[in-house]
Amino acid sequence: MTKIKAAFFGSDQYSKIVLDKLKQTDWLTITDRDAPVGILASYGKIIPQKTLNQFPFGILNLHPSLLPQYRGPSPVQTALLEGKTKTGITIMKMDEQIDHGPIVWQKEITIKAAETAGQLYHRLFKLGATALIMLLPDYLNGKRKLKEQNHQKATYTEKLDRQSGFIPNRQLFSLPTATIRKLQAFSPWPGIWTEIMVKNQPKRLKILQAHLDNKQLILDEVQLEGKKKVSFKQLLEGYGPVF
Repeated sequence: MTKIKAAFFGSDQYSKIVLDKLKQTDWLTITDRDAPVGILASYGKIIPQKTLNQFPFGILNLHPSLLPQYRGPSPVQTALLEGKTKTGITIMKMDEQIDHGPIVWQKEITIKAAETAGQLYHRLFKLGATALIMLLPDYLNGKRKLKEQNHQKATYTEKLDRQSGFIPNRQLFSLPTATIRKLQAFSPWPGIWTEIMVKNQPKRLKILQAHLDNKQLILDEVQLEGKKKVSFKQLLEGYGPVF
């Protein structure tokens, strides 16, 4: 097969899954110049139009949702927060709007029980990378028919920060299902946390592991601000009732 050059845009551990897969393909060369096509996965920056125009076949974006659902920066987390049982990954040709361009390929998958965002991202990008390698030659030869998104059905996600994982302690146990969903969605980052009083001082308490038992929230592993992670039982033994 004739060698194909492609530029790559990625900025985190999930994009590395795709890049590593591409580098294992003997007919594909990753370069930063004179490439007919760009490939983007989990890239935390906006691509300007002048960059899009540099590639004769555009930039293909691996977006971990079934577009037009969950456009934006946190599609996997949002699917988990909303208790979805299915999601997917889309390969789309980028245009000047975020996650707006035509669809090249799309695949639906079932979300596993207790699957975290990190685990789901890994699974989706691995699937997308494999599909991209299979379809790229046909795409460059004009043999792939692109499908316009139904923009009227578009939904959007928000950018996460450390504050996103905060749960007021009064809600921690009163909304147990929501707490577990947030724990899954925000693992490994930004994690979930609440605030407790220790010796009359407010302290941040990270919830590292928890589960539901008869619809009640059971905390398994926690980490008090400035301390090592311990079981919740150990925390109570050391500090007494904290809620």
